[in-house]
Amino acid sequence: MSTVDTRTAPRGRDRVARVVLYAILLTGLLVVVGPFLWMLLSSVKPEAEIRQATWLPRTWTLENYRDLFDRLDFPTFFVNSAIVALLVTAGNLAFCSLLGYALAKLAFPGRRAIFLLVLGTLMVPGMVTFVPQFVLVSNLGLTNTYAGLVLPFLAGPFGVFLMRQYLMSIPDDLIEAARVDGAGEWRIFLRIVLPLCRPALATLGILTFLASWNNFLWPLVVATTEDKYTLPVALALYSVGQNRIDFGLLLAGAVVVVVPALVVFLVLQRSFLRGIATTGLK
Repeated sequence: MSTVDTRTAPRGRDRVARVVLYAILLTGLLVVVGPFLWMLLSSVKPEAEIRQATWLPRTWTLENYRDLFDRLDFPTFFVNSAIVALLVTAGNLAFCSLLGYALAKLAFPGRRAIFLLVLGTLMVPGMVTFVPQFVLVSNLGLTNTYAGLVLPFLAGPFGVFLMRQYLMSIPDDLIEAARVDGAGEWRIFLRIVLPLCRPALATLGILTFLASWNNFLWPLVVATTEDKYTLPVALALYSVGQNRIDFGLLLAGAVVVVVPALVVFLVLQRSFLRGIATTGLK
């Protein structure tokens, strides 16, 4: 009898630990998903029900979405957001991978100093450089242009750090063998290194796309006419009236803004998770 108790006691503790773990994970899931679920349900409520802060709609309506597409020049704002986000993402994938490769695999004077400079810029808050960036863009005559919206974000220190750390995990012998065979650095980078960096590129691409797609403050300042507004700026400006905020329009627009980012993540989630798990391992 004592033998049975000895065996069942650890099983009981394991079962309790598993239940506690699942409860913690479920609570975390509700905390993360809860606001998005409330946003989606509230986007199909009348304005009066939204202000009551109830969960399930008593009256289901698509009036908020019809209002969104009727009042806003939605195609223009969507195309502006897509152009800016795609250009910024492409620039970061190209330039961050190039600099990351140089810092990880090429020996040149000042390499360590440049890497320390990259790490230093990671610690500088974005608001510190916001005004100097705007003054520079304004002096170059790039306000209210796609170039002004894109150029300041074409290469970020986080992307350089991410790519450098991932490239450190690629064996040096592989690159040296390619050099012995007569391959140049560009060929090595394009034909050997980049294909091995797909998880890190997917991770960088998702994070950069999300940040650019949801960027609000910079487009608000740089874009001065409606034909250059991005979706977050247009939603903020059109949902705020005189002494009134149109929460229905704002929530419907927020759902529409989230959908492209969600699609990008779902398409690249496997490479994203692999890149997060392996970056920094050597």
